[in-house]
Amino acid sequence: MNDHYIKQECRLCRSKEIKTVLPLNESPLCDAYLKVKKEQKFYPLNLQQCNDCGFAQINCVVDPEIIYRDYIYVTTSSSGLKNHFQSYAKDVFSYTEPASQNLVVDIGSNDGTLLDFFQKKDCRTLGIEPSINTAKDATERGIETLPEFFSFELSHQLVERYGNADLITINNLFANIDDLHDFTKGLEYLLSENGVLVIESSYLLDMVNNMVFDFIYHEHLSYFSIIPLVKFFKQFGMKLIRVEHVGTKGGSLRYYWAKESSNRPVDVSVAQAIEAEEKANINEGFFKQFESRIDQIKKELTDILETHKDQKIVGYGASATSTTLISHFGLDRYFSTLIDDNPGKIGTFSPGFHIPVKISDSLYESPPDVLIILAWRFHQEIYRKISDLNCKVIVPLPELTILS
Repeated sequence: MNDHYIKQECRLCRSKEIKTVLPLNESPLCDAYLKVKKEQKFYPLNLQQCNDCGFAQINCVVDPEIIYRDYIYVTTSSSGLKNHFQSYAKDVFSYTEPASQNLVVDIGSNDGTLLDFFQKKDCRTLGIEPSINTAKDATERGIETLPEFFSFELSHQLVERYGNADLITINNLFANIDDLHDFTKGLEYLLSENGVLVIESSYLLDMVNNMVFDFIYHEHLSYFSIIPLVKFFKQFGMKLIRVEHVGTKGGSLRYYWAKESSNRPVDVSVAQAIEAEEKANINEGFFKQFESRIDQIKKELTDILETHKDQKIVGYGASATSTTLISHFGLDRYFSTLIDDNPGKIGTFSPGFHIPVKISDSLYESPPDVLIILAWRFHQEIYRKISDLNCKVIVPLPELTILS
C-alpha cells in the first residue's frame, strides 16, 4: 500500500458483507505529536460491522511503518499502567504456573514493564517491539527485546532460536494488527503444546456502554467481542479457556487461549461471558443508540463553548484519545493550548491541528476561563491537581459534567 488503504472485507471471517455503523470525522494519526509543525494527513475513521460474524473494525489501514517505527508512547507514561501490569503478571503467573526458566514472550512489549515482573519470577523473557528506540532501551535495561513486527515467518525464527513459548502475552496490541490470520497462525506455531496465550484488549461492549468512543482511532483496527473471536481462533486449532473482565482502557477483557489438543480445561467464565454478550445483541440498532448519545454530547458541549468562544479555553490531556475527541467534536477551533504531564508531550504540537502542548504549571501563569478534561477517564485525578483554578471545568464523557 501507499500510506493507507481501505479494507473491503471482514478482518476475521473475510466476508465482504460489511456496513458502517458509526461514522466519525476524518482524523490525523492519533499520537503523531510534532516537535516542529508540518502538514499532516487526515484519514477516514468509520466503525464497521460484519453482517456475517458480527465483528467490528475500522476500514482505513495506515501503513504500520508510519505509525510505529518512531513511536513515542511508553507504558510508564500512562497513568496506573505500571501497577496494572504488576497485578496482571501476578494473576497470569498464578493461573498459568510457568516453571523456572520457561519462556515468556510479550508481543508489543513496549518498554518491558510487564516482562520485568516475569523476569523476577525466574522466567526467561523475550520482548517483540517494532519501535526501534523503545526496543533498544528495553534491551539495554536487561530485557531482551527484538525490534520486529510479529508474523508467522518471525515465529519460525523465534522457535528455532529460543524454543516454544510456554506463555505468550499480548496487551492492547492484537486490535492493532491488520493481517490477523498470519499473526494468529504465528501465535499457534510459537506456543508450546500446553502453553497459554493471554490477550488483553478493549472490549466492544464496554466501549459502547461506557461511552469510550474516543478509543476509536487508526491504531485500533479491531473492536473485539467474544463470539466472533471464538469462531476465528477455532480455525487455528485454539480454544478459549478463560475470560476475565478488567477495568483498563474504559473496559477490557483478558482472554486466555490454549491449543485444542492441550489438557487445559475450559473455565465456566467462558460460557457466562458468551451468554452475557448474546443478551446484549450487538447489532445495527445497538450502534445507532451509541451514535445518538455521542451526537447529543457533542451538541451540548459545542453549545457551551460557543458562549465562551471569545475567552481562553484549554484542553487537559494530550493523548491518543484526545485526537479523536478534538476531531469528531470539532474542538480545535476553541483551544488555545493543550495541557499534559507527560514530559514526552511537553513542547509538542497536537496531530493535525497543531495546538501547542504545555506543562500543567503553565495554567497558573495564564489561567484559562474554561478547561475541558479531554483525558476524562482520569478526571478525578486531574481535577485534584487544578481544583484551585478559578475557571469552569468540563468533563465531556461519559456524560457532560461541569465540575466548577
